[in-house]
Amino acid sequence: MSFFSPAELVQKASDTALHKNRNSLRTTLILAFLAGAYIALGGLLALVVGGGIPGIAEANPGLQKLFMGAVFPLGLFLCVVAGADLFTGNTAYFVPPLLSGKISLWRLLRNWGWVYLGNFVGALFVAWLLGWQTDIFAESPWLDSLMNIAEQKTSASFWVVFAKGVGANWLVALAVWAAFAANDIAGKLLALWFPVMAFVAMGFEHSVANMFFLPTALFYGSEVGWLSFLVNNLLPATLGNIAGGALLTGLLYARVYQK
Repeated sequence: MSFFSPAELVQKASDTALHKNRNSLRTTLILAFLAGAYIALGGLLALVVGGGIPGIAEANPGLQKLFMGAVFPLGLFLCVVAGADLFTGNTAYFVPPLLSGKISLWRLLRNWGWVYLGNFVGALFVAWLLGWQTDIFAESPWLDSLMNIAEQKTSASFWVVFAKGVGANWLVALAVWAAFAANDIAGKLLALWFPVMAFVAMGFEHSVANMFFLPTALFYGSEVGWLSFLVNNLLPATLGNIAGGALLTGLLYARVYQK
């Protein structure tokens, strides 16, 4: 068979989690830093492309969102193919071995915590060095687009951001899950591109991506503020991501296919 079946994907996800669980803390943090940086690079590219077409955004906002979504998958592609440790993917990977007793709840929470921290550092690094120090967004229309994104992401209610977080990581977790099915790079890219493009185009909230978008806006002087970023966006987005990955992907598929 040229690809793996849905039942086999559960086993591959479990094996991936067991492998990640055996990594040293140093290895985990390095891979988590890289994942945060890769997702931030995807966000950087999406802003350069989508933020640079204000005419299209005004006349056809759906098309502008499609352009952003089309290039953002760069980050997840690098995570899957080059290898990195992404918090949102791990929310799904670690559930099947948890249910089968191969990983303890403490080891799951330990991995999630360290990977989340490493992702944050990696995203901040790209936001500061490549997003701010290069002045890539210093002029309109990119600066206006960046500021609008920061305002929109922190002005919604806790529940709305949480729900958008569920949608984002349901799709992202499915993307990495589906990428397991392919044996070649082209197949992996195709498998992950559609779900990631979809969540960006629909405006859902991905916590690691927001670790890039919001700090970059803050470096450029956004009035949103760090507290608003952490409380009004990152917290509910993270909780929603956990629900979308752990419950709607990892748990449901494990219950269906895992003995």
